[in-house]
Amino acid sequence: MNWTDHIELGPGLCGIVLAVQANYYRVRLDPSTTAPVSELLCTRRSRLKKIGQQVMVGDRVVVEEPDWKGQRGAIAQVLPRQTQLDRPPVANASQILLVFALAEPNLDPHQLSRFLVKAESTELIVVLCLSKCDLATAQEQAHWCDRLQGWGYSPVLISTYTGEGLTSLRAHLDQKLTVIAGPSGVGKSSLINQLVPQANLRVGLVSGKLGRGRHTTRHVELFDLPTEGLLADTPGFNQPSLDCSPQSLAHYFPEARQRLATASCQYNNCFHQDEPNCAVRGEWERYEHYLDFLDEVIIQQEHLNQLSDPESTTRLKTKGKGQQQLEPKLEPKKHRRPSRRTQQQDLQELYKDAEDSLSENNEFD
Repeated sequence: MNWTDHIELGPGLCGIVLAVQANYYRVRLDPSTTAPVSELLCTRRSRLKKIGQQVMVGDRVVVEEPDWKGQRGAIAQVLPRQTQLDRPPVANASQILLVFALAEPNLDPHQLSRFLVKAESTELIVVLCLSKCDLATAQEQAHWCDRLQGWGYSPVLISTYTGEGLTSLRAHLDQKLTVIAGPSGVGKSSLINQLVPQANLRVGLVSGKLGRGRHTTRHVELFDLPTEGLLADTPGFNQPSLDCSPQSLAHYFPEARQRLATASCQYNNCFHQDEPNCAVRGEWERYEHYLDFLDEVIIQQEHLNQLSDPESTTRLKTKGKGQQQLEPKLEPKKHRRPSRRTQQQDLQELYKDAEDSLSENNEFD
């Protein structure tokens, strides 16, 4: 099915947004378009801005008034999106390629579990890739493959140094718009340079002191793959937020989904903690991760509820390693010196009260 089927289009050319920088959009025109150039640097029509229409990387758009000589144009229409991610902002993605390193930095199971839950919450297909396999022994590779099979994932092991696993990975990316994500320093830029040689991305080193990488990607950008797919590079981060509800968290663990598919909990609103006859609670490896994340999303939910309550006496505070907890609000400092404006207003009110008092006394005399 063509993107433009059953969609009423205005006059113009169709294309896809490859990158967004400031108020400019780099748009690749459809290959079927008979145009002297393949890409245009575009602005957004003021009409779209007035109606609050955001233009995202991956958007299918209609471009008007192309200036072929200056390679400029204006986005006049954004076509309906099939999917939408807000963080990172990418439209029409088919799947998420989650990249973690087996070494340098060492693989942290808790951090990996957090990224997997975040990826699962997007409702997109999740492809797990373990990079730098040349730095791990065969026993270590087998250990992690067996362990992740128990989590519900079949990882693709790759090495951008030896080229191992890249052919298998390319097959997963064929004919799809894939969002690549993962912590800093796991080799995402090196991987993209292997998959898309013309990308020529800057590669950062892993800090020996901190044991993690530095951010080398600053914005989201789409790259054309030789398999006619698209790859969206995103900035690396180490602690993705969990924005789901406590009730939906268990569904983002394949192990919990499997348990719920064969049995049901006694209560519809079961949090899978200490409730009787719970189908999820039990001896599975990531159950402790689930409980940690559940505490976090419950606190976030309570915080959202309290934001709507102006009389709330607590506030949400973030501790180390992304942990959050509710703390009592501090009373405003009473010893703070009032501003000059406040002092002048107080004096004016005193003068007014004194004048009113004198006028009242004169009336009674």
